[in-house]
Amino acid sequence: MYPYQYDPRFQNLFPPGGGQGFPSFPPGGGQGFPPPPPGGGGQGFPPQGGAQPPSSPPPAFTPTPKLGSGGPSLYAVDPGAISGCLYRYTYIWPRNGRPYWFYPTFVGRRSVAGYRWTGSFWVYAGVDVNQIREFQCV
Repeated sequence: MYPYQYDPRFQNLFPPGGGQGFPSFPPGGGQGFPPPPPGGGGQGFPPQGGAQPPSSPPPAFTPTPKLGSGGPSLYAVDPGAISGCLYRYTYIWPRNGRPYWFYPTFVGRRSVAGYRWTGSFWVYAGVDVNQIREFQCV
């Protein structure tokens, strides 16, 4: 009739009569949520590395792309090349979409993470290096 088997280990997850709804996590304390990670800010950002966004907006100028034609590139961006832009204002021209200012704080094998300028403030973001047509750090 019911596709799942009854498991007595979970019988006390929800107290009879409604209680407060959900059990606390970790069991026995807190307000239902684990504490934030060390050095992490209330929402887990930035990651445990502790890198903070820049304290000022990006430069007021817009760099010009070096490819010249503005057309798509056939090659992917090398993570080793963009690692030279760590903790520097970097202008990114994506394969699709509008270019933007970025402040990289982490470079992985296939992705770059850091802070993207929205026009008003920095937000934590990540991008796949294959989605970057060109970049220039200042």
